[in-house]
Amino acid sequence: MHIKKILEEMINQGGSDLHLKAGLPPVVRVDGKLQHLSLDRPSPKDLEEIASQILTPSQKDRFTKTREVDFAFGVSGLARFRANFYVQRGSIAMVFRHVPVNIKSVDELGLPAVLKELALKPRGLIFVTGTVGSGKSTTLTAMVNEINKTANKNVITVEDPIEFLHHDEKSIINQREIGSDTSSFHEALRHILRQDPDVILIGEIRDALTMEIALMAADTGHLVFSTLHTVDATQTINRVISFFPPHQHQEIRYLLGATLVSVVAQRLIPVKEGKGRVPAVEVMIVTSSIREYIIDPEKTPLITQAIREGVSSHDMQSFDQSLMKLLSDGKISMEEALKNSSNPHEFSLRLKGIQATSDKTWETFEGAGKGGAPSDF
Repeated sequence: MHIKKILEEMINQGGSDLHLKAGLPPVVRVDGKLQHLSLDRPSPKDLEEIASQILTPSQKDRFTKTREVDFAFGVSGLARFRANFYVQRGSIAMVFRHVPVNIKSVDELGLPAVLKELALKPRGLIFVTGTVGSGKSTTLTAMVNEINKTANKNVITVEDPIEFLHHDEKSIINQREIGSDTSSFHEALRHILRQDPDVILIGEIRDALTMEIALMAADTGHLVFSTLHTVDATQTINRVISFFPPHQHQEIRYLLGATLVSVVAQRLIPVKEGKGRVPAVEVMIVTSSIREYIIDPEKTPLITQAIREGVSSHDMQSFDQSLMKLLSDGKISMEEALKNSSNPHEFSLRLKGIQATSDKTWETFEGAGKGGAPSDF
């Protein structure tokens, strides 16, 4: 079985992920949906041979010990891929994620322009959140790319594994991979402040210790980016606090209120016509009011309304406002807009023209648009 040909076919089909499993034809995910390729079904031996060809000696050793391994690799003349090998029912299974070689800008990805301003903040904590496959890594990469092209910074990333490769332009970009460049997130972050960083990117925060270091780094004057698997800003606040025991919750709320700059949460929505998906993005920027809502647990639910009302003054937007803009621009269907809405009932009423006469927070998003090309997500 020739793995390069299968990966080529995935890219030709516009797939984001390739699944290989013994006895099943290769499966690709295109625009969020799984579909089979008209190729031979791999045997367990075929998959063992692929693993033998791709894995380095250290990765083979790790896979033998743990029965799973994450890594990234490049195929000459094709692309980079993030891969996960694991064992199911006694045989190897594999998932490959296509990582484009060319890094897209914030504008090219159809993301809110305010993300370019956020990327150039001098200090603080910025979370890019969403479910698996929602484009978090792509958005973070675009923001780091904005720094690289416009600012003179030392950027250090800690990733598991490294996906997009950055080349030094105005900034220095140091990318460290768990397993090959450092033993763990903890070890990398324990020493990172001695490496003179201006910007720190933590690929994913998985535990309280990593979260604590991220908060400390932001509190000591660094700009820190990371991701969480949360669906909106309010859930992100609650998730950060949940990393810590109850007796620390109020302390963490004060620290988060002092350091958090923004939460950018996104979902990918299928385009109305043709192939591709576009990002619907909620943007929360911490104002004095939102800082108060973070610190006071009884007021935290008010963050959603504050986001919606911060459109004109702070360039914020809610998911539903973003969906309304995509719908009015003709990029997505009404069915997809309602399916992905945070509040489908209210969204449906607005589509019917039923709204409070004093509510001006949607005017920016409800105007007739001119359409637009699908995003590169």
